[in-house]
Amino acid sequence: MAKSTLSADLRSGALVYHRLPKPGKLEIQATKPLGNQRDLALAYSPGVAAACEAIVDDPAEAAELTSRQNLVAVITNGTAVLGLGDIGPLASKPVMEGKAVLFKKFAGIDCFDIEVEQKNVEKFVEVVAALEPTFGGINLEDIKGPECFEIEEQLKARMNIPVFHDDQHGTAIIVSAAVLNGLDLAGKKIAEVKIVVSGAGAAALACLNLLVELGARRENIWVTDLDGVVYKGRNTLMDRWKEIYAQETEARMLAEVIGGADIFLGLSAAGVLKPEMAKQMAPKPLILALANPNPEITPEDALAVRPDAMICTGRSDYPNQVNNVLCFPYIFRGALDVQATTINEAMKLAAVRAIAALAREATSDIAARAYGGEAQTFGATSLIPNPFDPRLILRIAPAVAEAAMTTGVAKKPLIDIEAYREDLSRFVFRSGFLMKPLFAKAKADPKRVIYAEGEDERVLRAAQIALEERMAIPILIGRPSVIETRIKRFGLTIRPGIDCELINPEDDPRYRDYVQTYLDIAGRRGITPEAARSLVRTNNTVIAALAVVRGEADAMITGLEGRFLSRLRHIRDIIGLEPGVCDLAAMTLIITSKGGFFLADTHVKHDPTAEEIADMAVLAASHVTRFGIEPKIALLSHSDFGAADTPSSIKMRKAGKLIQERAPELECDGEMEADTALVAAIRERVLPSSRLKGIANVLIFPNLDAANIAYQFAKVLADALPVGPILIGAAKPVHILTGSVTARGVVNMTAVAVAEAQGRAAAG
Repeated sequence: MAKSTLSADLRSGALVYHRLPKPGKLEIQATKPLGNQRDLALAYSPGVAAACEAIVDDPAEAAELTSRQNLVAVITNGTAVLGLGDIGPLASKPVMEGKAVLFKKFAGIDCFDIEVEQKNVEKFVEVVAALEPTFGGINLEDIKGPECFEIEEQLKARMNIPVFHDDQHGTAIIVSAAVLNGLDLAGKKIAEVKIVVSGAGAAALACLNLLVELGARRENIWVTDLDGVVYKGRNTLMDRWKEIYAQETEARMLAEVIGGADIFLGLSAAGVLKPEMAKQMAPKPLILALANPNPEITPEDALAVRPDAMICTGRSDYPNQVNNVLCFPYIFRGALDVQATTINEAMKLAAVRAIAALAREATSDIAARAYGGEAQTFGATSLIPNPFDPRLILRIAPAVAEAAMTTGVAKKPLIDIEAYREDLSRFVFRSGFLMKPLFAKAKADPKRVIYAEGEDERVLRAAQIALEERMAIPILIGRPSVIETRIKRFGLTIRPGIDCELINPEDDPRYRDYVQTYLDIAGRRGITPEAARSLVRTNNTVIAALAVVRGEADAMITGLEGRFLSRLRHIRDIIGLEPGVCDLAAMTLIITSKGGFFLADTHVKHDPTAEEIADMAVLAASHVTRFGIEPKIALLSHSDFGAADTPSSIKMRKAGKLIQERAPELECDGEMEADTALVAAIRERVLPSSRLKGIANVLIFPNLDAANIAYQFAKVLADALPVGPILIGAAKPVHILTGSVTARGVVNMTAVAVAEAQGRAAAG
């Protein structure tokens, strides 16, 4: 076997990663409860017979009653593993587990890795074909050529589920997307370009086959391998798949055919393409040097002799990484979701075009952070999307599903492709389902949202999404030159002053009006004329709050930089409180694997009174209903329903009585312990007559310490996704975020702010 060139540090780190805290990278988890005799009777004997009989009557029911339709087998015989060669099936298992992890991480697809001790093509095919009842799809992996061609061909003919050899087609799809975009930038047509290939294995030939489907002409394709040029009449290292690209030529070496090439495709070995060869290529050449770990030519060496070249590699430390994770999870996602019987050429071409189109869109914040925080616009160094771009699934899976339906291989066509696209957002943003009602409301009646930190990358990205989704009308506070520079740096297309309003704190004609408004509001709260003039020039939170008070914005978002409490003071002074409300409070939504839970007060009141807790609970309920959720409120303590008479338990008990008097329609009870709130069976045992039924989704804590600690614990230990803080009790829609918020978090809070502004407008 070939030895890897890992550094000692990476090698030892990888072994620790695979060994601890438990061996391997996968485990199986149950999706249904098994906590009592009833569960056991349903899951296994005798209840399981009902599911078995239903499948006997209608085999299609297997997709609804078992995990089969979301289950893929990653199968190998270990004959061509990465750059290690024929290391056998057992040694290949870490790679197959890794592939399974990628399926799950990027597309929510469950996998079994299956390593088969069999090199004979016919016997290997028999093993895999016999597994059809278990799986919704087959991903062939790391099988050497030319056997891999024969294996896939036979399995596709025998099996009625998708069979996909990713080493071939995944690479081909991404390469083809890069070629489409590279040729477009170069102003060339695919039917006219000369393509020279180094390497004639499974991936290289699959790339050529797909490029031909896209319009490349066989007579313009020159293939070289270990024996040199593939020419007509050659007898060594030939097979029927390679023979298709044999040329009638006297040329025998790569150096003899590279001249005038528009595209070099390398899937061979390091250093094969010499700088002097690259120099002979056509103007604006596209060089795909994909050998790993070291490419056929490094980008530095290529650009030294061809500064007009566009270069792709297989490495993450260079731009334009050709990484199969760009497509295979999403192709299977689309195929599985329509119960496709195969993955055909139309589905592959749909994936190619979707990837190419995504590269032309502004880079997402998640993708930018994964690669150092600075996005690049479409161009020579960004021909293909970043592998971490969360929008890949939203573009590729629907395109593949549509192609499957159009070509008649979908057993369960989608009724509504737009609804399917929305459903896929659950793989991208865990907040997708809970936020969906607010996004729908926001789009129905967008409101003006002013962002205090208008120069922040996260705000700029959120503003662009708000415009694209038509969910809000952004107003940015910031210096025009800084915002313009950052928009270009992050590859965004938003146009301040055209697409959205811009307030320049250094030079705005409304400055004197804002100062006077500030004095009118806060002149008797210690704000002198000099202080007002200074703050309206220097404090963006003050400017945003004044814009809301003056009716020039409907809602505001601040807090991405600086201290929460300092902003809170300005909000109290300028925005003020809702009539009848004791004080401000903050509620945070945490989205966990077990659902969404609203926690309060996580950021404002250190030790709220019973009256303030009652206010907090009632106001929280009104916000929760905007999510389309019926609030179920638990007033938390260390005590269950009078079990102790400590100050905090007495306070929560009193708050419960106040809430019942003020809002008897609310489903609310307390005081109670956290597990009593979250486990109905415990509550039924402790107090069967409780007014709270089921699982509480609004958790009101006795003080800020308890709420914030619980929030931080859940965020880290439960990998919970936070939305908020949602400020409650203010006279206008205003929200103070925290420095850890992401661009998506700002988008989520924009929807919250718009929905709140709509509610206030409707209330008059």
